[in-house]
Amino acid sequence: MPTVRRIVHDFLERRGLTTIFGNPGSNELPFLADLPPSFRYVLGLHEGVVVGMADGYAQATGRPVLVNLHAAAGSGNAMGALTNAVYSRSPLVLTAGQQVRSAIGLEAMLANVDAPQLMRPLVAWSGEPAAASDVPRSVAQAVFEAELHRRPTYLSVPYDDWDQELDDNAAVTLDRTVRRGSLPSEYQVAELVARVEAARNPALVLGGEIDAAGLFDRVVALAEHRSLPTWVAPSPYRLPFPNRHELFRGVLPAGIAAVSDALAGHDLILVLGAPVFRYHQHVPGPYLPAGSRLVQVTDDPGAAARAPMGEALVADPGAVVEALLARTAPRPTARAFVPNPEPATAPSALHPEQVFAALRETQPEDTVYVVESTSTNSAWWRQMDLREGGSYFFPASGGLGFGLPAAVGMAMGRPDRPVVAVVGDGSANYGITALWTAAQYGLPITFVILRNGTYGALRWFGELLGVPDVPGTEIPGLDFARIAEGYGVPATTVTDVDELRAQLKSSGLRLIQVDTFPTSPE
Repeated sequence: MPTVRRIVHDFLERRGLTTIFGNPGSNELPFLADLPPSFRYVLGLHEGVVVGMADGYAQATGRPVLVNLHAAAGSGNAMGALTNAVYSRSPLVLTAGQQVRSAIGLEAMLANVDAPQLMRPLVAWSGEPAAASDVPRSVAQAVFEAELHRRPTYLSVPYDDWDQELDDNAAVTLDRTVRRGSLPSEYQVAELVARVEAARNPALVLGGEIDAAGLFDRVVALAEHRSLPTWVAPSPYRLPFPNRHELFRGVLPAGIAAVSDALAGHDLILVLGAPVFRYHQHVPGPYLPAGSRLVQVTDDPGAAARAPMGEALVADPGAVVEALLARTAPRPTARAFVPNPEPATAPSALHPEQVFAALRETQPEDTVYVVESTSTNSAWWRQMDLREGGSYFFPASGGLGFGLPAAVGMAMGRPDRPVVAVVGDGSANYGITALWTAAQYGLPITFVILRNGTYGALRWFGELLGVPDVPGTEIPGLDFARIAEGYGVPATTVTDVDELRAQLKSSGLRLIQVDTFPTSPE
């Protein structure tokens, strides 16, 4: 009779979950025994890096990915990175080894007491099978829950379960499928079309879900079809619209009053694929400008339910976009792109705008940028020219440690596109061991470390809150070129823009450390 391990391996193989990101401990070894040849185990040296790599891989491929963590301590190490995966709606299937069943109640070393509770409320579903015979069904549920909710799930499995033999009932799990449909009704479509047609000055606000669903080009077509001024929702983790398009109005600020001010004058605000809204700075004021109505379309029921204003339609945004293209009268805009301004300069070191201009001028148009440098956001959007879907990724919950690991996952998930990670020196320390994995797999990633010796965003926030003299914002003395070489990544340090351009034109795995002038997000 087949073992639990055999059934689970077969199920994962049939579902395409054959790339495993992990950092195993003793409890996990029985699951990893006898892996089929089609499986690939990607080792990370810290659990936060493991989840960051898996998050990048899931966003790059659009598919669930298996993560292998260690009991309570390893799972706890992963939780910071897990917050980003939750808000990017990445379908990660987290598995963790548990002590043998007879030792859990004794709280033996490496027992995870009340394991399902550990990851709540972050994950969409969390469980631990009540018996070995229920492990295959529980693994299947973890996968299906992750797919349905587009959110991570967590499963703890006692390690003595994997060798248990099962009867024929266990095999029925192998052929299961679970699907979801969320098309809007005819009445809902007609009502929305009528509102758009009747609006005097409508505006479009797009979220990361649009890019995740592969709708980048279709929403551009919609904006041009109706000449809609288009914003990106606050705190974007992906870019759903070309940022130099003449209809692009920018990324909405992350304060209540600031959003309302930016959208003033629009009587209809149509939000596609975004919460309304992910605020950050506490800037109180009216949620919406006077005289405006907001309609949100999202396939995330939670985002629809918790919104403080507007009307929500829980449906596939793609179906709504196609309906609006087909049923509304055209008010077309010719496709045009706004030129980039000359990059700003600084009295000492390079200005971040100079770095981003160099990237724009030297990197292919289909480059995937993984960005984790909050203090340079304004400079980034002024200088970059991103015209393809899947070109921009940012930590969705603002949790540091995303950039370097996610770039590794992106490079594995999209080997057909160049990958560049642009990471601040403060952020880089949180996921630095991802460099080792990049070196081991020979991934052709360009890591650009912006070194300004400070937590720039934190200093900016201190000034915003009226506490400019707080400690712990300076980080001098870091040399990422030497650190990278220790992990096996070729590295160099540049100090002028010509040298930077020359380095950016080379290929293969490398890290470029650039000394930059401190800036703020503005």
